[in-house]
Parts: sequence; C-alpha cells; structure tokens
Amino acid sequence: MFDIIKKTRLWFLFSGALIVISFAALIGNGMVRGKIMNFGIDFTGGTLLNLRFSQPINIAQVREVLDSYKLGGAGIQKSGEKDLLLRCEPLETETRQKLIDDLGKKLGGVELLEADTIGPLIGAELRLQAIWALLLASAGILIYLSFRFEFIYAAAGVVALLHDAIITTGLFALLWRNTDITYIAGILTILGYSINDTVVIFDRVRENLKKPGAQKKKFSELVNISLWETMARSINTVLTVIVMVLTLLIFGGENIRDLCVLLLIGVSFGAYSSIFIASPLIVMWERNKK
Repeated sequence: MFDIIKKTRLWFLFSGALIVISFAALIGNGMVRGKIMNFGIDFTGGTLLNLRFSQPINIAQVREVLDSYKLGGAGIQKSGEKDLLLRCEPLETETRQKLIDDLGKKLGGVELLEADTIGPLIGAELRLQAIWALLLASAGILIYLSFRFEFIYAAAGVVALLHDAIITTGLFALLWRNTDITYIAGILTILGYSINDTVVIFDRVRENLKKPGAQKKKFSELVNISLWETMARSINTVLTVIVMVLTLLIFGGENIRDLCVLLLIGVSFGAYSSIFIASPLIVMWERNKK
C-alpha cells in the first residue's frame, strides 16, 4: 500500500508552488491589467440593459457588436427567445444608444425595455459582503468540526479550505474569467464539497482509532489506512461531479460557463486537499504533541 503520509513534503511543496502561482497571477493582473481579477459589474458597478429583439437572438452576433465596443467581457443572459439582459461596464447615454442601434441593425430590430445603472458604492458593498460570507462560512465550519471531532481536526479542515479558495481564485484569475456574484456562490459550493470529503476521511480515522489493536499501530499508519479505505469513495464522488460540470460547461450555454470553470478547478482541488493536505496536517500535529 502506497504511503501517502510519508510523502507529505511532496504534497506540501506542490501546494506551495500552486499558491505562489496563484498570488503571482493576482499581483500580475493588478500590475498589467489594473485589477487583480476580471470583476463584473456586480463588484465594480456598471450598466444593465434589458432588450427585446424582433427575432430570435443569435448570441454570436451580439458578441460581435459588443467586441466592436470593447465590451467582450460583458455578461449576456437570455431571458426568453427574443429577450436579453446585458450587463457591461458603465456606458454614457450616447454610447449606450449607439450600441442599441447597432444591435438592432445587426439582429433586425431591438427595443429597450429597461436601463439601469449600478454605482461603485453598491459594488464595494458586495465585495465586503462577499468577504464576510467567506469568513463566516469558515468560522462556522471551524466551530462545527471542533464539536464533532477536536480543534486540531477543525483547524486542519479550515486550512485545507483556505488552500482550496486561494488556488481556485488564483487559477481563475490567471484564466481571466469573469468574476461576478456567482463567483461567491461557486466558492461557497466548493468549500461545502471539500469539507464534506474531509469529514468522511476524519470519520474513518476516528473509527479506526477505536478498533482493537489500534494502539499498536502508529497514528500515521492509521491515517494512511483510512485514506485508502475512503479513496474509492473520494474518487468516484469527484469524478461524478466533474462529469456533471463538464456537461454543463459544454451544453449549458454562455451564462454559466464561468461558474462551471470555477467549479471544475475548485472541486478537483477540494478532493486533493482532503487527502493530501488536511490528513497530513493532523498527523503532523500528533507527532508534535509527543
């Protein structure tokens, strides 16, 4: 049986390299692009346009018009066969009207149903709320795991979650995907998936510690046995999720593509951290106690 715990240094070096790459991507974006991530109008403020076309919408043609206005990162959401919700950076009234006219010419006529502006103050509030959501989620998980197991298990689980959040955010920023309010939903989903996988492994460790003869084995050996006993479950679960997300990525349309990319990255590293980060951390703690 391959000893996962024995290779702890290798796993930590790999994760450390990914964390460095993640921070480098954020810093590099800030220096080159002027912002660390491709924040959507939910965070930065912008213009919302609710449009109704005279014929079924062709998203590719809409993108062509937007690209001509350097609005390639605008969010497009179909609310019907002929209705479209467009979210983009702040537009002057004259520019907005010209954009609508060009869309009408390209797609055979368009009517503006509603136009709204989200100011930067609301964007700042959303950013603050997003940070609080992540902090409160982490605190809740820490308290829950402390009661269910013990504090060191909870701390290891939260460290693994921070590992997932940092790497997922960094790689998402490196790909320069659109970051809007669905990013927060995606990150919280990833944290929930990751901690669930970690709890399954910790439960098996606790069960093995209670078995006859467990005291004759090293704690690291028991953890390694527990990892292999839950490995099939972890792999099957992550593969099932990845297949579903890939299906949505391919067939789900433009609206959820960024969310699918986020989930693919996060779920993969969530499964990785449960096995190769959280479990070795509790072994290191036990060794330091002696």
